[in-house]
Amino acid sequence: MDLRQLKQFVAVAETSSFSRAAERLFMAQPPLSVAIRKLEEELGTPLFERTARGVRLTAPGEAALQAARKCLQNAEEVSTAARASATGEAGRLRIGFIGSVTFGLLPRLIQAFAKRHPQVKLALREGTNLELLSLVENGELDVGFVRVPTARPENVRFQLIQTDVFCAALPRGHALAKHKQVALHDLADCPLIGYTPSRVGGLQAAVSHLFARAGISPYIAQEAVQVQTVVGLVDSGLGVALVPSVNASHASGRVVFRPISDLPPDASIGISLAYHALAETAVTQRFRESIEAPAEKAPGAGGGNGQAK
Repeated sequence: MDLRQLKQFVAVAETSSFSRAAERLFMAQPPLSVAIRKLEEELGTPLFERTARGVRLTAPGEAALQAARKCLQNAEEVSTAARASATGEAGRLRIGFIGSVTFGLLPRLIQAFAKRHPQVKLALREGTNLELLSLVENGELDVGFVRVPTARPENVRFQLIQTDVFCAALPRGHALAKHKQVALHDLADCPLIGYTPSRVGGLQAAVSHLFARAGISPYIAQEAVQVQTVVGLVDSGLGVALVPSVNASHASGRVVFRPISDLPPDASIGISLAYHALAETAVTQRFRESIEAPAEKAPGAGGGNGQAK
């Protein structure tokens, strides 16, 4: 049997008439009668009793009607699910992210997307730039929020989401904390909390390049992978650091942030969405389209609001 036969059977059962069922199905009555007879032969039992006033279901026909309706409903659900997946309205989206985006950017984008696409199941995974780029390149993640500038693996594309600049993170009692802004040379003799080097670049490469352009060789007192850890080490009084200004509003009151007065105009950093150009699903496209508005500037970028709140 096939779905067409089940639809024909349900139509006859609901109308109690071959002629009315044929009209509903936009077909002639004789082929409909033949189709039902073949279905009965296949099942090995009569489904209808023929009467002078039409037809009525037999006991096996009553049981078959319930199963047929359920089967047709399931078939429609399969079709609906397939269409939804093909258009990106349903499915699964595997999202990787660095820790910094959890402070506002990621929750806002995720909530907005989930509200518009409730049938898409989200799977989130935190990692470093190196880890996320590798997972996107290998097809284990659909998208990854990464810090830029960074290396660009083959077939991985970037969509800029947020632009930002470095600011200086200082212990509250530090001598430079009383200034409204600081210069890079002001930090030359301060112990610096740096970032762990990565073969894909990232913040460590950006900070090193910035100091090199200024002719400064800073003393690296400690290194850490994540921005939150770097700020925590500043909080502990172990040194000063350059951090993305977006992090200024998410640290303890024992750390103050000051804009850097002599940042080169092209010394910008930011957050990009990494995705595989050759393995992009419809759901991935939907997600990228949902954040395709012009790249936003991080709160406080370039200005600095003085101290953490």
